[in-house]
This record gives sequence, C-alpha cells and structure tokens, in this order.
Amino acid sequence: MAAVSFVALIGAAGFRATPSVLIHPLHAEFGWPLATISAAVSVNLLLFGLTAPFAAALMDRFGIRRVVATALLLVALGSGLTVLMRTSAELILLWGVLVGIGTGSMALAFVATITGRWFVKRRGLVTGVLTAGGAAGQLIFLPVLAVLVERSSWRVASLVVAGAALAVVPLVVWLLRDHPSDLGLPAYGATSVEPPPPAGGAARRAVGALRDASRTRAFWLLAGGFAICGATTNGLVGTHFIPAAHDHGMTETTAASLLALIGLFDIAGTIASGWLTDRFDSRVLLGAYYALRGGSLLLLPMLFGDAVRPSMVVFILFYGLDWVATVPPTVALCREYFGDRGAVVFGWVFASHQIGAAVAASAAGLVRDRLGEYDLAWYVAGLLAIGAAGLSLALFRGRRGLVLAPVMAGAPGSAPR
Repeated sequence: MAAVSFVALIGAAGFRATPSVLIHPLHAEFGWPLATISAAVSVNLLLFGLTAPFAAALMDRFGIRRVVATALLLVALGSGLTVLMRTSAELILLWGVLVGIGTGSMALAFVATITGRWFVKRRGLVTGVLTAGGAAGQLIFLPVLAVLVERSSWRVASLVVAGAALAVVPLVVWLLRDHPSDLGLPAYGATSVEPPPPAGGAARRAVGALRDASRTRAFWLLAGGFAICGATTNGLVGTHFIPAAHDHGMTETTAASLLALIGLFDIAGTIASGWLTDRFDSRVLLGAYYALRGGSLLLLPMLFGDAVRPSMVVFILFYGLDWVATVPPTVALCREYFGDRGAVVFGWVFASHQIGAAVAASAAGLVRDRLGEYDLAWYVAGLLAIGAAGLSLALFRGRRGLVLAPVMAGAPGSAPR
C-alpha cells in the first residue's frame, strides 16, 4: 500500500513542477502578465487545499481507489487540454480548476488517510516517505520538462505531464485497497483485524470536523503555521524561483535543475523528519523547521547570480532538507489532538497551507510586476517563517486543555473543552 501510494503521488506530482517551468514560455507566446499567470497558479493552489478535506471524507465514503483514480484522470485532462487553450480564462479553468481539484484529491490528506488506516507503528516514518513522493515527482519531472520546453515546446511538456498521470491509473485500480480488513489483515503494528468504520456523508463529515476543530486553539495555531509553510514553499519558491533566477541571468534549465535538487534533498529531509517525529515532540520539530527556513529565505536574495555559486548550492541543500519536513509532525499533531478525525482535520489544516500558497503566488507576481524584482517577497517570506516557529512553540502552552475530546471520541452533542 505504501509503495503504490508513493507511485500514485509521483504520477500526480508532475503538474506541481509545471507552472514554474512554463511561466516564461506562456508569457512569451501569449503576452499575459506574470500576475495573470500567477493568478491561475493561485486558483490551483487554493483548490488544491480546499479539496483536500472533502477528498479525505470522500475516501471514507466511496473508497480510496475510486477517489485517487478519478483525481489522476482530472490531472491528465486539465494538463492535456492546455495545448488547445487560447485565453487566460482557459488557463485558469484548466490549470486552476481541473488540475487544482485533481491534485487536491491527491494531496497530503491522502497521505494522512493511508497512514491512519494502514499503520499503527512507524506512522511518522511512512508519512515522511509518502510525503517525499511529491518531492520525488518534482525531482523526476522538473529537469525533463525544462529540457522539453527548451528543445521542443511547452505543449509537449504539458502532454508528458498528462501521460504520466494517466499511466498510474491502472496501477491504482489494480492494487490500491481501502482498508486492511479488505485483505483480512490488521494494520501494521496492530494486533487484531478491525472492521472499517461506517461510511457517512462526506460533506457533512468534512464540515463537522472543521466546525468542532475550529473551536480549539490548537487548530488555529496549526493552521496558521501551515499557511505560512505553504506561502514559503509552493506559493513562493515553487512558483517563482525559476523566474527569479532567470531575472539574474541564469538559464531556465539551470534554475529548474536547482529546483529539482531541492526535491532531491527534500526526499531525505522528509523521511528523516518522519523518523524524528516517531521519537521527539512534534512541536519542537516544527519550531526548528520554520525558524531555519526563515533564516535561509532572508539570505536568498544575496545568492542569486548568472551562474551557480557554492553559496547557492548550500542554500539548495539546506532549504531542500526543510521543504516539507513540516508535514510528518503536523500530521502527528492533528492525530494527537483530533484522534480518529485527524486525517479530515489535517485536510483543513492543509487547506490553510494552500491558501497561504495561493496568496504568496499572486503577491509575488504583483511584486515582480510593480518593482521589477522579487527581493521584497523573499524578505517577507523569511520573517513570516520565523513567526510560524513561534506559533508552533505556542502549542506547548496549556496543550492538555487543547485536546478536543468530542472530536477524538466522535461523541455527538458534546461541547469542546
């Protein structure tokens, strides 16, 4: 299950590498401002997050296999049809809406669902490995797409992403299962086979989890920190690193290779973070991750140049290790505070991650259009990341009183403490 989920996440990750590679080619062919193209990315990032909690609930209602296969088909459709588009509205519909819903259904709430159902022991480690699937996809696709754009066209790159998503669908339909009990097995580390919980209304379950969780201080601290996480990764670096490097004279292929290296180091960092999450307090880990990320982003504007210098390589190594290392401890804290509904609550926390990413993607595009450079965006992101470290450490204060007992137990009609 972990292996199939990993491959499925790689197949869906192709589009995550697409916007940063295609921003300049689309600007050159259609003349659309960077802010307009960034708006399509923002819609994608927003729906990527807002779809996640409903997708987690839909997996409870209809099964993991059906939801994941449908999501991959949407990613393929949205990416493939871009070769026919002529207006920026079509870009927003395809990149933003179709691919946003598809990738959102394959987001980290899917990871939380898999680990919550299939693993009792080693949950943190498996969460780290599956989260690294997205980074692995970025590592695989970024250099390939950059070369395809340079030597052929952006349309070929879009079709390759569509084909990769389609190629994974048969594997998902064949091997993915919903519960260990479907195979007569206990979850890894469990001592008995547990029957699957009764299915309920997906939308009601998702909204109910948000209603109850939003009454707790822990939810808002986690959501606030994760919103900044999204702004400082997918929204800013993931979308604008290549254009920013291009502004300083670096070729897009070289910049794409650097971004792919972030994905390479992210695999190691996220797996290590999962291992650490099984052994140390997740609040401390989050505080350290965000503080280190903030410091690195404050230094980034001084590191750009027309060639790759050792200082930039050090940044890539350091920042890559920290890219989504925040995911395993955040998933663990959602499970700690919200129990059986932790995967759905994490879907909402992840929605805040993508709201932050969407705001940052648009805001950075506007900064570049108005000021002619990205420096202000990097400085603001660095300060926000340091603020996220404070939010994470604030979870220590009165943490026992923060646990939402009714959400953990699922007891109707109870009030949160």
